[in-house]
Amino acid sequence: MLELEGVTVRFGGTTAVEDVSLRVGAGSVLAVLGPSGCGKSTLLRAVAGLERLDAGTVRWEGRDLAGVPTHERGFALMFQDGQLFAHASVAQNIDYPLRLRRAGRAERTRRVEELLELVGLPGYGDRRPATLSGGEQQRVALARSLAADPVLLLLDEPLSALDRSLRDRLAGDLREILVATGTTALLVTHDHDEAFTVADRMAVMLAGSVAQEGPSSEVWRAPATRDVAEFVGFETFLSGAPLLAFRRAAGASGDPPTGTLALRRAALRVDASGQLRGIVRRAVTVSDAVQLQVDVEGVGAMAATTQDAGIRRGDHVALRADLSLSAYVFSGNHQNNG
Repeated sequence: MLELEGVTVRFGGTTAVEDVSLRVGAGSVLAVLGPSGCGKSTLLRAVAGLERLDAGTVRWEGRDLAGVPTHERGFALMFQDGQLFAHASVAQNIDYPLRLRRAGRAERTRRVEELLELVGLPGYGDRRPATLSGGEQQRVALARSLAADPVLLLLDEPLSALDRSLRDRLAGDLREILVATGTTALLVTHDHDEAFTVADRMAVMLAGSVAQEGPSSEVWRAPATRDVAEFVGFETFLSGAPLLAFRRAAGASGDPPTGTLALRRAALRVDASGQLRGIVRRAVTVSDAVQLQVDVEGVGAMAATTQDAGIRRGDHVALRADLSLSAYVFSGNHQNNG
């Protein structure tokens, strides 16, 4: 449905987006995931027609959109702050795109009620945006975007202004709503969990270029490069003699693939029966665990985790490795679960 080929956007001498090619299939959701300043929002604005392309093409159903203005593309945009009309009621906000399409009053009333039900806000039509919580405002913004029956929904960090617990809850709701309505969507976000929850596929964008694209679970489990691995949460990287020592202690057999072994923090856990031994150099308590930096014998510094809040710096610990939370990363290829 949506095809990007070699999309490049420059601002003066700075290249914000460089040679990006992506596809978004009908009824699917693609998340463009990347850190602040990587060019993902610029890419979204280019798709919407709000930024001029310096090279490449944007196509919808095979049609080149060069020269097609934003309001004629049939796309809807939803931003992180919702951009609701403060002077209008919830129902009037959702009704706005329906009025632009000159829908009849009865149809508009029915559609507004349907959308309020869909986003979990039945009976909120007479409320004003200022009386709503941040999460409720974003639900209204989503309902207004869907009211236009867009062929493509563009989501620019839609949940980033919310606190973590609400963001997690709304991400699940957003996924269910997009699936229920069969909406084709392009989401840009810096939040790993949001991308993984909402999208079918994920494109990791770093420094203006797409470093890896594929099914969300594949990118999460098997990053193609060290840069991608670091961004999606792998913390320890082993090669050479430390890698061989770690594999022996972890009970792995055979020769390792060529490359660097990347491990998530959760891949190494304190366990009295573990074969690895080390000294805790740092212990930081977070909400649901204690994050450790451990100097592992024969291996070196490694990230680990435990549920034991009593562990302190200088403690000797045994560790067990879970190789299902590891991946071998290469320059341009990948192989999971070493």
